[in-house]
Amino acid sequence: MSPARFRIRPVAAAIGGALLFALTITAAPAAPAAPAAPAPDRTAATAGPQAQAAAGLTAEITRTSTWDSGYGAAVTLTNNGDTAVNGWTVEFDLPAGTDVSTHWSATKTRQGQHYTFTHVSYNGAVAPGRAASFGFNASGPGSPLNCTINGAPCEGGGTTEPPTEPPAAASPVAVNGQLTVCGTKLCNEHGNPIQLRGMSSHGTQWYPQCLTGGSLDALANDWKADVLRVSTYVQEDGYETDPEHFTNLANTLIQQATDRGMYVIVDWHMLSPGDPNANLANARKFFTDIANRNKTKSNILYEIANEPSGVSWPQIKSYAEQIIPVIRNIDSNAPVLVGTRAWSSFGVSEGAGESEVVNNQVRASNIMYTFHFYADSHRDEYLATLSRAADKLPVFVTEFGTQNYSGEGDNDFAMSQRYLDLMQAKKISWVNWNFSDDHRSGAVFKTGTCDSGGPWAGTSSLKPAGVWIRDRIRTPDAFPTG
Repeated sequence: MSPARFRIRPVAAAIGGALLFALTITAAPAAPAAPAAPAPDRTAATAGPQAQAAAGLTAEITRTSTWDSGYGAAVTLTNNGDTAVNGWTVEFDLPAGTDVSTHWSATKTRQGQHYTFTHVSYNGAVAPGRAASFGFNASGPGSPLNCTINGAPCEGGGTTEPPTEPPAAASPVAVNGQLTVCGTKLCNEHGNPIQLRGMSSHGTQWYPQCLTGGSLDALANDWKADVLRVSTYVQEDGYETDPEHFTNLANTLIQQATDRGMYVIVDWHMLSPGDPNANLANARKFFTDIANRNKTKSNILYEIANEPSGVSWPQIKSYAEQIIPVIRNIDSNAPVLVGTRAWSSFGVSEGAGESEVVNNQVRASNIMYTFHFYADSHRDEYLATLSRAADKLPVFVTEFGTQNYSGEGDNDFAMSQRYLDLMQAKKISWVNWNFSDDHRSGAVFKTGTCDSGGPWAGTSSLKPAGVWIRDRIRTPDAFPTG
């Protein structure tokens, strides 16, 4: 997450086929401490049909001046609807190394790199067809990410759920459609077992700048991934600090995966405490909100507990049997992925095994059980457990790495390939950890790639683990449709 020099380029995040915002920069020469501000460049975003038809408030962020250590920006809020708006809130993230130094015509709060701006007394009411504005100066080169206004995308959408865009032709979703669990396999709409392969995000509270339109284009088109796992941490500065923000961010990323024809795993990434029941109320609200927003999509899988630990299987099972009905009452079709004991190892990491799940399965249909491994730490005992479990249970490997259990250290590609060979033979779907530029060896991008805006495609920005896993995701899929 090292700061990088600003590169002159549009910065945007897509949602529902439309841009959240367009930030177009006109280069200015180095200036003294009080530079003359050039005329604002208000080049508009290329909005898709949804943005053009959207009612309500939109927000456009325009860079009005630049200097060596930062820039000034204006935010224009326009009411495109038919009724007056009384009150607004704009939120966005800034990459590490960039901060808001001063602001005007709004109140500001900050939590980490997440900024919230709210109207003041004289600009809260916005009549139809009229606009309000505020501004800020930034110290550092980074541009805003994940912009929302009153909880909706800055480029429009209001409170109405945008229609689901049809996936791109020949994409994984276009070929396979709605997935379901059949026996011990994940099957497509044609009733044929398939294997999905893809990548997991890192925590969205830390690495949103790695999940851009450009990076996800590369994941879908250059890597040819089938699935993106969106990891919403519960603690660790995650969901519990700002439920609305992290729910909106998850919805944004779900839509971006949908627009690219990928499946998406909604990962409730609980780590500490290890008992998922400790977060039961939050989980109910999160999955209610996510399912209500995305229930019409055919590409969603819900992972309801990332890595339970220090808790018995009956307690995990009880949690699953309380959360699954919450999802099913809204989205009756999507597969649900259930975490297993001891960091989703079927209990092996705490001296147990898959038999406790085989003999006491969750009372629900269309579910799979998750298994995680890190090849340099988890050797033959874990591999054998996965093999036995997959013969009796539907299993999805929602997280693995080629390194040690901390996602760092040396890569054991030979052991990793043994796992991949087994998963291919038994059609076990898998997701690799992780699609970020974290300093650890398990993050696929070299440190600084995300703040620099890529390059995303090809291998020049990848660490050795990234090169290795990209090659294995890119191999042709066998998606039978007959």
